[in-house]
Amino acid sequence: MDSQSASSGQDLRRLASRLRFRHLQLLVALRDHGSLHAAAEALSLTQPSLSKMLKEIELSFGRPLFERSARGVAPTPAGAVVLHGAALLLDELERLGREASAEPPAMLLRLGAPPFLALTVVPQLLLRLTELAPTLQITLPESGVPALLRALIDGQLDAVLATYTPDIAASEARKLAFEKLHEASYLVVVAQQHPLARQRRIGWDVLAREPWVLPPEGVLLRRVIDDAFARAGLAPPVARVTSANPLTNLQLAAAGLGVSAVPKASLALSTDAQRVACLDIRHRLPSGSVGLLYRASHVHPRLDLLRAALAKCDFPT
Repeated sequence: MDSQSASSGQDLRRLASRLRFRHLQLLVALRDHGSLHAAAEALSLTQPSLSKMLKEIELSFGRPLFERSARGVAPTPAGAVVLHGAALLLDELERLGREASAEPPAMLLRLGAPPFLALTVVPQLLLRLTELAPTLQITLPESGVPALLRALIDGQLDAVLATYTPDIAASEARKLAFEKLHEASYLVVVAQQHPLARQRRIGWDVLAREPWVLPPEGVLLRRVIDDAFARAGLAPPVARVTSANPLTNLQLAAAGLGVSAVPKASLALSTDAQRVACLDIRHRLPSGSVGLLYRASHVHPRLDLLRAALAKCDFPT
């Protein structure tokens, strides 16, 4: 072990010996209330007692964690890092208490997924999970990928099933780890009676003249569509209808409201699949990588259990 590693280990032991969970609660209270007075009231402490505890915490870390002003307190850059970790530790402690007090004691898994993956992949995954761990308790919040990733980083979720994108890699590379599961392909669809349904090798210049049913901005598939037009030297289409659910978009395309693009796997789930035609596009939409995302610093048996269950799943393409 080199001298730097030895020093880091000593610093960690010294920090662990000084900090208490009450200190973590104090930090989170200061974040939530923004002033020493309000945080002291929330924790049923006197303001001098809270100030003394805060000085002890800052001494333990060897640097100021909050800037004081007449308006209250605000975290320093180091304080923001410590606050994030404090919130994660308190959340994990609360969950540990719930798991230990359950009858019988049970592990809790909080898994996020966007609505489409919740329909296609998650039912099979949950079945495999309950086969591997019959007492496992699962919560499954559904939302858009940006909101799910924020909840994951903040410690409100253990893992997220989502499509991995380059912008996620760039913005969250140090915070999140990604394990690829499969490739998801996309199709451009119209109503069966639409004139384009009978054409071949359709260019994006032709599609630019059509009304579109599109996912919201920020959703991966919307970016894939916009990029396809950009590569053709065209502006992205303006949505006639904006809808996040691929099954709804299939219905709207089948009703003749416009062109849409959907995951190929959605056709197997929709009763409207026979009412749409998949267009023959000259330059097809690229596929997306679907995978498991989790906090890079978070190692827990829950993740091993998830991996074991995912290994037993058959994924739609």
